[in-house]
Amino acid sequence: MRILFALLGSISLGLGLLGAFLPVLPTTPFVLLSAFCFGKSSPGVHRWLVNHRWFGGMIQDWQTHRGLRLPVRRRALWLMAASFTLSIYLVPLWWVRGLLVLTFIALAWWMCRLPVVPERPVVAMEQTRP
Repeated sequence: MRILFALLGSISLGLGLLGAFLPVLPTTPFVLLSAFCFGKSSPGVHRWLVNHRWFGGMIQDWQTHRGLRLPVRRRALWLMAASFTLSIYLVPLWWVRGLLVLTFIALAWWMCRLPVVPERPVVAMEQTRP
C-alpha cells in the first residue's frame, strides 16, 4: 500500500509542478494530494514537502486551518476564470459550455467558502528562518 501511495504522490506532485507553469492545471489540489499521499507512504518526503520553500506554506495552511491565504485564493480564482473562459470559447458544443460554466461556478463557490488564513507577521517569519 505504501508503494501505491508513493506512486500516487509522485504523479500528483508532478501534475502540481506542471500546474505551476500551465494556467490550465491547478497546482494547489495536486500538491495537497501529494502531501497526503507522502504522509501515508514516506515521512521523509512528506517532511521535505511540508518544509518546501514554494509549497510548504500552502500545505501547512491547509493542514492547520483548512483554508487558503487571500493572495493564493485570488490567484487561483483568476487563473481558474482565465482557463475556463478559454475552454468555453474554444468548445463548440453549447451543452459542454453550459457544463463548464456550472463547473466553474461550483468550484469558485467552494473556494470562496474556504476560510481565509491570516497573514503571518513579518517579524515572526524572520525569526523562524534558519
